[in-house]
Amino acid sequence: MNSNIGTTWQIGQTTVTRIEELLGPSLQPEELLATWDPAVLKEHGHWMAPNFYHPSTNQFVMSVHSWLIRTPHHTILVDTCCGNAKNRPASPHFHRLDMPYLDRLRCAGVEPEDIDYVLCTHLHVDHVGWNTRLLDGRWVPTFPNAKYVFSSKELQFWDPSLNPHLPEEAREVFTDSVLPVIAAGQGQAVDTTDQLSDSLLIEPAPGHTPGQILLRLLSGQDEGVFIGDVMHHPIQVYHPTWNSRFCMDPEQAVNSRMRVLDHCAERHCLMLPTHFGAPHAGRIRRGAASFSLEFGEAR
Repeated sequence: MNSNIGTTWQIGQTTVTRIEELLGPSLQPEELLATWDPAVLKEHGHWMAPNFYHPSTNQFVMSVHSWLIRTPHHTILVDTCCGNAKNRPASPHFHRLDMPYLDRLRCAGVEPEDIDYVLCTHLHVDHVGWNTRLLDGRWVPTFPNAKYVFSSKELQFWDPSLNPHLPEEAREVFTDSVLPVIAAGQGQAVDTTDQLSDSLLIEPAPGHTPGQILLRLLSGQDEGVFIGDVMHHPIQVYHPTWNSRFCMDPEQAVNSRMRVLDHCAERHCLMLPTHFGAPHAGRIRRGAASFSLEFGEAR
């Protein structure tokens, strides 16, 4: 199974490097996709195995990774995975991890102090974990010089003080991975349409969560789109009406997915999801009846 740890893509004058935390067989298809039809394996099984589907265990191969963006002016980290030592009994794959994530970041040539911005597409457990690390018994920001960019709608929805009916894990995720950043004065709330610079544009992508955002990177004539959890698995490119069971508003999730696919196909963008197996990113083609995905271009 390919991991492509540290694989880098070139988007104009900007580099994008994948920083891996986890990769391997995970959920069974029906556990992830509410309307999964195993008949699709007859058409798509030849390319899904082994990097996206594990036939012997009937499990999707899933990744959890960050995207490290280096522009001529800024160093940005998109989504921060699960984190080490986090108490996550409701998510056994993510519970009390001990992963060499920061070592992998350093292997890419970046120290935690070098990060200018951390952008969290949404505030689920596997997108905010390395926002903080445990130091002397306290959760402190991992990236001491960074501004952490959060969707204001996400902050309002996942804040236990504003939404007392949240599940226990969601409350704990906010408490150990978001609140310490805000307390340190490093949080930056943005509307769902905003920008970090002329070449880094934030746009709404709701449905999976109420305030999920995506990031568009423009560099020269090229563009990359960091889509968070608009899609979890490449089969959703071919079946864009299939939602994950974790999508909170199914209709909105489909609308966001269709909009992203239309945009990426029209502009020939590199689409960079958070959970696709290797090679992790690709470009969308529009066919007569559906979309397709072409991988490659990494170095």
